[in-house]
Amino acid sequence: MLDALKVVTAVVVGVMVGVEFSVAFVINRILDALPGDSGQLGRAHGGRMLGAVMPVWYITSLVLVAVWAVAGRHDQGTGSVVTAGALLALSVIMSILLLVPINNRGKTWTPDNRPADWKQQMNRWDRFHYVRVAVIIAAFALLAAALV
Repeated sequence: MLDALKVVTAVVVGVMVGVEFSVAFVINRILDALPGDSGQLGRAHGGRMLGAVMPVWYITSLVLVAVWAVAGRHDQGTGSVVTAGALLALSVIMSILLLVPINNRGKTWTPDNRPADWKQQMNRWDRFHYVRVAVIIAAFALLAAALV
């Protein structure tokens, strides 16, 4: 049962990392290259869609890692799992304090109501997101290491 929990946790966290990596390095670059207001409208839609899904995914990942850490507390890789859990907790805190406030504004913007500094705000969100992606990649790597 513990082995199944480990695999499910690694897959859930790994897919989350893949989605966030894709947002950072693929999707937002595509949206930024679109003509006119299309990119801003795409970011607003993405903010609404992913803003509804990702909190559940982040918390689920953190809970799974916590259960793994407790259930496998006598295993050799527990230190890596606990550290991964701390990194995922850091990513949740970063999200709440840094990224969500910007996302909550951006998801309501249209070409008619967006502020003059909307591009700067999106660039700030991107910079925070790059750091968050690095944090969750490190967490995923620690979980993968704990599997072997």
